Amino acid sequence: MTTGVTTMEKRGARASRLPEAVLLFVTLIWGVSFLTIQTGMTVSGPLMFQALRYGIATLCLALITGRGMFRVTALEAWVGLFTGLAVALANGLQAIGLQYIPSSTSAFLTALYVPMVPIAQLLFMREMPKPMAWLGILFAFTGMALLAGPSEILRLAIGPGEIMTLASAAVIAAEIVAIGAFTRRMDSRRVAFVQILVITVSTFAATVPAGESLPDPSWLLLATAGGLGLGSVIIHLAMYWAQKRLSPTRATLIYATEPVWAGIVGRVAGERLGLLGVLGACLIVAGVVISGLRRGGGDPKGAAAETTPIPPDH
Repeated sequence: MTTGVTTMEKRGARASRLPEAVLLFVTLIWGVSFLTIQTGMTVSGPLMFQALRYGIATLCLALITGRGMFRVTALEAWVGLFTGLAVALANGLQAIGLQYIPSSTSAFLTALYVPMVPIAQLLFMREMPKPMAWLGILFAFTGMALLAGPSEILRLAIGPGEIMTLASAAVIAAEIVAIGAFTRRMDSRRVAFVQILVITVSTFAATVPAGESLPDPSWLLLATAGGLGLGSVIIHLAMYWAQKRLSPTRATLIYATEPVWAGIVGRVAGERLGLLGVLGACLIVAGVVISGLRRGGGDPKGAAAETTPIPPDH
């Protein structure tokens, strides 16, 4: 009898770790995506690359969703439209920024959307951030200053790559706050389809005024844009599945590993951060983690029933 109970407990423990492993795999894909985008842009303009990436994702998700995509509600359509435009803007800014800064730096700066969320809540919803959120913001801002270089901060001479990436993180934070109240009332697959479709159409439209044209077909373009497109679909479905089974705090802590993966991949590819840059990157990750914690530590009782807005695909 004891053996049977022990076996069931072990199976339950493995089942509870599966959502954590899924989200950890998601952050690994995110971390790799920064260098992948930078590589893909050697054969394509930044906006056209993102448009091709999400065009492939739209086709894949349409095959998976099937007839369900025709049952989109008015709320799902509006939320998908808004979040799609926001993510398209954020991804465009991020891709342009990657033309000026290393992929690892972009990843750490993009992660600032987590401590930016409490500030967005204060500005748009008049909700005062908790003490842990303010502490996380302090850590993150200090880390950003060290990553960019203290002398650059003092001269207010942050480069265009940093500015574009920080703007991207701000858009992501605003989008997360905006959709947080609606996540329980929507079908995740239908919203994801509308969102990705809007990203595709709006990004393709933006290539016209930007003067970008279709790139020449190549295996590199197919591997990078196609791989990220398929990865976007996997990420959307995996995140919605896993976050229904994890508390908001635990999910946020796992998301905080994203820039760490990007830093590892960037270092393998030959990117190097100075000592201050490494310290700044560590402070940003610490700020992300602290912002996701509640005073007293751990997951509060009943936290699993709360909702964590899904971070957009990078």
